[in-house]
This record gives sequence, C-alpha cells and structure tokens, in this order.
Amino acid sequence: MKQSALVYCENEFGNIDGKVSNGLIRQSERYAIVGVIDSTKAGQDAGECLDGVKRAIPIFKSIGSALEELGSIPKYFIYGIAPLTPFLSNEQREVIFTAMKYGMNIVNGLPEFLNDDPQFTRMAHEYGVTIQDVRKPPARENLHNFTGRIQYIKVPIVTVMGTDCAVGKRTTALFLVEALRNEGLNAVFITTGQTGLLQGSEYGVAIDVLTSGFATGEVENSILNACEKEEPDIIVVEGQGALSHPAYTSSSAILRGAMPDAIILQHPPKRKSYCDYPKIPMLGLVGEIEMIEMFSKAKVMAITINHEKMGNAEISQFIKRYESEFNLPVTDVLMYGCDKLVKALLRTFPELARESVSV
Repeated sequence: MKQSALVYCENEFGNIDGKVSNGLIRQSERYAIVGVIDSTKAGQDAGECLDGVKRAIPIFKSIGSALEELGSIPKYFIYGIAPLTPFLSNEQREVIFTAMKYGMNIVNGLPEFLNDDPQFTRMAHEYGVTIQDVRKPPARENLHNFTGRIQYIKVPIVTVMGTDCAVGKRTTALFLVEALRNEGLNAVFITTGQTGLLQGSEYGVAIDVLTSGFATGEVENSILNACEKEEPDIIVVEGQGALSHPAYTSSSAILRGAMPDAIILQHPPKRKSYCDYPKIPMLGLVGEIEMIEMFSKAKVMAITINHEKMGNAEISQFIKRYESEFNLPVTDVLMYGCDKLVKALLRTFPELARESVSV
C-alpha cells in the first residue's frame, strides 16, 4: 500500500533541479504524493503544471498551508530538489525541521546524509520520526566488485543514455518499460539514481556516491539479481549524466557494468551547454553517438527528444530532421509514446517478437 507523502521543491518544480519531484509526480509505486511545496507555483495542479495533465496533486505555498488544506499530516516529507550543490542551506534545514516537528518522516535524496548530522538525528529522536537517506550506499562489505558475469546474460540489455544530465533518461526508460509490458513482455527496469529508488524501483542503486570500481560492480549485480529473480525478456537500464559530460563519471560505469546490447539516446535539441555549466558547450548528438559507440561497442538504435523550450511544431520538425540525418527512429515519449521504440526493439531482437502478445 502506498504511503502518503508531501514533496518539497521550492522554486524548482518543473525545472531541471526539480527532477526528483517531477519524476515522483509522473510515477511512484512507493508513495501516494498528496502535494508539492513550491510557493512560486502555488495553487496549480502539479500534473498540469508539469505536463499539461491534471493529476489532482495540488501545489502549496508552504508546509503550513499544505497541512491546513489537506486536513491531515502525510506520513513522509520528501526533499525533492537535486541541485548541483548538494548541501542544504539554513533555510532548507529549517523547512525539514518543521516537517519533523509536525511528525513527518524525512526522505532525503541528497548526497548529504542527514543521519550523519547530529542535529537531525537528535530532532528525529525527539519527535519520533525516521530519516531515510536514499543515496547512502550499502556498507563497504556489502558492495560488489565487477565480475564479468554480465557478458553471459542472454536477454537483451538496453541502456537509455543522454547528451546531458537531467534530460529525461529515467522517464523515457520507465515509459519504455511500461510499453514493453503492454506488449506482453516481461521488461525490468534497473535504476541508477535516487529518483528511481524513490519511485519504487526494486533493482538498482544510486551509483554516483560510489567509487568507480564498485559503481560498475553494482550495476552488473543489479542486472544479475533482476535476471535471477524475474527471468525477464528484456532489461532497460537508466543512464546518468552523459558520457561526454566532464563533471560526471556515472555513464562510463553504467556502460561498463551493463554491457548493453543496444542504446537509446535522449537529447534536448534546444540546450546548447551542459546543465549547470553554461560556459561548456554540449558535444551534441553526432559526437555523443560516436563516443558512446566507441566506448561501449553497442549501437545507438533510437533517439528520444526532451522537448524543453519547444512547441509542438518544433518537436515534429526535430523528429523529422533527426530521422533523416541519422536514419534512426526518433520520438518524444511524453508527446507520442513509445511505439517507435518498441517496434525498433522487436526488429533488433527478433526473439522479443516471439514473446510478445502483439507486434
């Protein structure tokens, strides 16, 4: 049964740094999201604000106004911002303290672990609440080194990579898994970040807090576990960052650990520089495809679009342009769904067509 949760995303809901909150609004198997806190968008429906789809999840000005309008206290308070700077400001700390005083359990997706902070642990004890640090890795003795067993996995492994961070790789991967399941295929999602864990993914770990050796091993181990327990027809792995992004190494660990058979590449056509690094130009589709295919030995089989700052006409134009330029299927899964991706996967892996209920 889903547990009620209030999500904090002040000044960031619908933006890049609000990606944790954005993901939870679109999908959550673990929490029943009852509201979002962002005073800059208070009074709106979160789903309509995000995607133009009403979800009956209101946006509130503050914790106080949320609890007054809801008429009850949610069980969890989720910190739903993923900023470049991973540390809480004094103002943000006070917001979380307020949530604790109201009796809400804290769910923290930052790499700043609140259970390591004496003030937070003291207040948690005082108010009888818990703190969950989602990105806190397992104890070192419970981590896994890479073994190479991944090369013997027979089912197709598809990784959704990106040309930048915060471009919608996880969203595309989850939409694709759902579409494959609708075809009668046993598709399993492997998360590699905190939002996927918050959304309820059974397999995966937030790898950006791990050293490179363990990151590769944990990706491999998650896939091995999924294969053993689920006997899947296909595995879809969430990418992180971009292989070309100079600030992050997660992509290389994912490609090494997953050894994918095919890659889907997510790209925001209107974005010119890397997220949070406005002076560093993005490598772009041509360079990213070349880098990925050289690094992983797997081919990019489709391109998916993030439509930020684009209207419907521009989305269609970019889809046609990229399909002509790259001779690959191109789509925007939020706008047009995953039909092109599913058909491409069935062509690439004929064994899937035999398992599916329809083509």
